[in-house]
Amino acid sequence: MIIKLMKVLDDISKDADKCKMRQIILLAIDGILCALSFVITLALLGFDVSRFSLIPIIIYVAINETFLLLFRCYDSLWKCGGEREVASIFVACFCAVLPSAAIIALTHSKLNLAFYVVNVLMIIVAMVSVRVVYRTMRRLLMYMQVNQNAPSSSRVLIVGAGKAGNMILRELFENPELKKLPVAVVDDDIHKIGKSVFGVPVLGTTEDISTIVERENIDEIIICIANINAKRKRKIIDICKNTRAKLKTIPGIYEIIDGKVNVTKIRDVQIEDLLGREPVKINLSEMDDIINDKIVMVTGGGGSIGSELCRQIAKYNPRQLIIVDIYENNAYDIQQELIRHYQEKLNLKVLIASVRDEDKMNTIFENYRPEIVFHAAAHKHVPLMEDSPCEAIKNNVFGTLNVAKLSNKYKIEKFVLISTDKAVNPTNIMGATKRCCEMIIQSLNKTSKTEFVAVRFGNVLGSNGSVVPLFKKQIEEGGPVTVTHEEVTRFFMTIPEAVSLVLQASAMAKGGEIFVLDMGEPVKIIDLARNLIKLSGYEPNVDINIKVTGLRPGEKLYEEVLMDEEGLTRTSNDQIRIGKPIKIDEVEFKRELNILKRVAENNQDEKVDIIMKSIVPTYVRREEVVV
Repeated sequence: MIIKLMKVLDDISKDADKCKMRQIILLAIDGILCALSFVITLALLGFDVSRFSLIPIIIYVAINETFLLLFRCYDSLWKCGGEREVASIFVACFCAVLPSAAIIALTHSKLNLAFYVVNVLMIIVAMVSVRVVYRTMRRLLMYMQVNQNAPSSSRVLIVGAGKAGNMILRELFENPELKKLPVAVVDDDIHKIGKSVFGVPVLGTTEDISTIVERENIDEIIICIANINAKRKRKIIDICKNTRAKLKTIPGIYEIIDGKVNVTKIRDVQIEDLLGREPVKINLSEMDDIINDKIVMVTGGGGSIGSELCRQIAKYNPRQLIIVDIYENNAYDIQQELIRHYQEKLNLKVLIASVRDEDKMNTIFENYRPEIVFHAAAHKHVPLMEDSPCEAIKNNVFGTLNVAKLSNKYKIEKFVLISTDKAVNPTNIMGATKRCCEMIIQSLNKTSKTEFVAVRFGNVLGSNGSVVPLFKKQIEEGGPVTVTHEEVTRFFMTIPEAVSLVLQASAMAKGGEIFVLDMGEPVKIIDLARNLIKLSGYEPNVDINIKVTGLRPGEKLYEEVLMDEEGLTRTSNDQIRIGKPIKIDEVEFKRELNILKRVAENNQDEKVDIIMKSIVPTYVRREEVVV
């Protein structure tokens, strides 16, 4: 019977439409408690209860209820009541004593100070006890429901007995429909071992995870440490992924602070968690200086890098954000996302246009007069560009040249080129075109009032050109996961951290620099494939096969971020370096660009390599060198 009543009250507390009903029920219970305590106090102090009329009792209850309402004692949820609610009840009851005594004295003068002291303490104890009993019964009900579901529930190991772990345990117990049964906790604080959290025992440290998983027949591990450095998290993940249990985690502290998610949002461990990189440090005041109240244009703004640029730029209150993209679906997606998030707070303009079309781009510059341009529009897929080199030239080289020349013409403040590590000693046409783009902006910077800079970084996880989406799709289809070579290595960053560093570099720019982002340690692609298979709950080459297919046209075994002759200069941010500009023969460069333009316009694919090797001396086809 009690359990049924608890379920009814719990349902009422969960339903926002029945919130008033919950308040009325609690108000009625407190009124009854006030009346009973009045009568019991009279009896305890030797008063003749039969000689008292109902009037002083009604007055006393009414005044107490009024003060309880004034101190908002009914605004908190029963299940979340704590010290603040107890304090509110305490203050409200004591504040009600004086007006109660004054009014009751007019109707019955025999009540003394002792009565009010004893009575107010009795009321406080009674009200707090009702709430404690409710919470205790509710918790017992949750435990019963979780245990009833135990046979069909996943057995869960919680990593972390701190605040985040407590929140997750509470969430699991309060939502038995999730069918997750917490059976053990681990924590590296040895003083917590042997104790319990919400009745769940702390059985060891993270070093004991493998043993506990086997002994307790664990199905799922949830890493519940929000404020943890990336290397430590990676070490824990490495321990966990060597067990047979599925692996999940809560968001990191930076995701929580950023407002993207809250601590109780459990998610699958992602490949990004294995990078072991520390969060990017951004100087917010510098961001405000270059973006706040400025008209900012992002070309290729619908792409993976471009759209993240738009998201982060929008945070710094630009006067207007202009998104330019030739692909309407991507442009529409980021437009709707920003509208949903910012509504009327962001002055947003989305334009469908190609950077190849100089006249159209001129019209856009003339009409909107951007002050800062982030140029992310480019063809990026290496194998596709190997088969269509003239398209790579038209879009990457001359699209960039169009936007850069217009930036100079309209005297914008900064032009930031999104480059790639494939521009360093390129072995494919895509990399060669991006190196040519770097040369273009360095050449223009010499005579322009616009600050032209490039930011060079490696692969970004989850971008359109990344192997990760391909691997995920192959895993979903049952494999095989294809790797071109067992020794292929790449540098990786997440999209948000790459874009954050791009913005930070642009704030540092004085003109002519090639900023090189710290990409961390290179990662073997075959290791990436193995980890992704494990994180998906499978065993590599048992459940999902890995197939080595051979290097693709233009593909290197490894990437570099710097040419030998460039050198490196430190900046105020340890994650950003500056490559020294390489001298360019301006006259010869312009002549060769004109030749390249005619070759591309005539779609003479067979001549592209010859011209590009002349423009970019470091461009060497992979098949021409020993790797």
